[in-house]
Amino acid sequence: MTSKPNVLLILADDMGFSDIGCYGSEIDTPHIDRLAAAGVRFSQFYNTARCSPSRASMLTGLHPHQTGIGILTKDDRPHGYPGSLNDRCVTVAEILSAAGYATSLVGKWHLASNIRQPNDAWPTRRGFDHFYGTLAGSCSYFQPASLTRGERNVEAEATEKSDYYYTDAISQEACTFVREQSHAQKPFFMYVAYTAPHWPLQANEEDIAKYRGRYDEGWDVLRERRMQRLRESGLLADAVQDCERDPEEPAWEQAEHKAWEARRMEVYAAQVHRMDQGIGELLATLKQTGQLENTLIFFLSDNGACAEVLPLDGSAEAFKKRRPDLDRLKPRHGGDLQVGNEPSIVPGSEDTYASYGRAWANLSNTPFRLYKRWTHEGGIATPLIVHWPAGGLNNGAIVRAPFQLTDILPTILEATQVLLPEHGNNRDIPKGEGCSFLPVLRGGQPTDHTLYWEHTGNAAIRRGRWKLVREYPKPWELYDMDTDRAEKTDLALSNREVVRELVAQWEAWADRVGVVPWDHVLAGYRAEGKSEADAAG
Repeated sequence: MTSKPNVLLILADDMGFSDIGCYGSEIDTPHIDRLAAAGVRFSQFYNTARCSPSRASMLTGLHPHQTGIGILTKDDRPHGYPGSLNDRCVTVAEILSAAGYATSLVGKWHLASNIRQPNDAWPTRRGFDHFYGTLAGSCSYFQPASLTRGERNVEAEATEKSDYYYTDAISQEACTFVREQSHAQKPFFMYVAYTAPHWPLQANEEDIAKYRGRYDEGWDVLRERRMQRLRESGLLADAVQDCERDPEEPAWEQAEHKAWEARRMEVYAAQVHRMDQGIGELLATLKQTGQLENTLIFFLSDNGACAEVLPLDGSAEAFKKRRPDLDRLKPRHGGDLQVGNEPSIVPGSEDTYASYGRAWANLSNTPFRLYKRWTHEGGIATPLIVHWPAGGLNNGAIVRAPFQLTDILPTILEATQVLLPEHGNNRDIPKGEGCSFLPVLRGGQPTDHTLYWEHTGNAAIRRGRWKLVREYPKPWELYDMDTDRAEKTDLALSNREVVRELVAQWEAWADRVGVVPWDHVLAGYRAEGKSEADAAG
């Protein structure tokens, strides 16, 4: 290969394991599915269970605690994490920029505690030549808060356009960057970070209409259908024997307000669908400019499906006070913003601010347990698709070996033949925590390595077939991932020695990477008269 590959990293936000067609979904995602058919899928790839920590880990090759972002982007010092990307790590954009790559971030950043004044944790100061997107986390799709171009606030760009929709704007900006780079004489690295399908449930009515009636049969029937497609695809092999509904949620037959419930999932599906359409435009642009063949593309999600109910706590008015960005939202057709998951609020339009709830998140995570924030499979399992026509990949294959976000950076560096620097930001750079899976993409054997997680006290370690996992403050549980990816049969009592070994190994890792014990964080918040919900963000 005579030229270095372009690298395109595409990240979905709060999307569950089975929410795209090639992972079992009924949502139409033909462009992502095409990437999978001509690329490689992973059946056991993992994120870190939450938005900001996943992004920090993916971009640096470190565990999030090492980067300064253990929870979200709130500065919790002295009893917690700084909440901003620190200067003891380097991003893939910094590394590739120094190696001659053009670099761009289009979409969501969410790695800086201060989003009002430019600082060293902004993307423009962390290796990205070009930035268009949002610095904060969740936001309106029609009037996104903290919308920034370079280091200049451009929220007015959204309000000045009658047809503005953030997902489309991300896709269009990404296509523009590709076209601009087609005339350059150097490769590019682009990170496309969609906010779809994170709440609020907001989509164009024409996209929602495509899914009208598709969810009328309810979450039980649809979960079984997704499970059947997953079995037929070979993604889960024999690792899941059956697929059960979350016991905290009712059977569809007992659910109230079925039409409203179906509408919630219709809007969510429309958000995923619109993201896929944008990815299709991006792929078409790469092909038209002759760059698709030698572009290494990754597609994945930052955490499992989100079961959060809006408002997160208290009343809608209390939620608005916690989210000052909502005060500026003025629906273009008039009226007031309606916040909450109430049957009287029909989600989808820009004057609503709702989420789709736990039962539909359970569908999104088929066949796994729990959700975003937890380190059970429902919180950390993500689809991963890798596509690189010129890269000699074992196209059409399924990688069954477990990997996690710390492995993305070394894979990119091996593919681009760029070395991880020993020094940067006037400091020594920590050695990466992951390993490249490029040989596995080409049909080679995986390297055995242990995977680790911790988020708000929820914790896990994966070594070979064993996964030890804890839902804070409950005891450790042990599962055999070869036969029980759904984590139904706890084997801790019958394998006490394995549990002891894995607990000791996890504790040594937590101490080494700087995990702040969740009890300490909570104690600091309680001393300030605040709750556990405040601590978790």
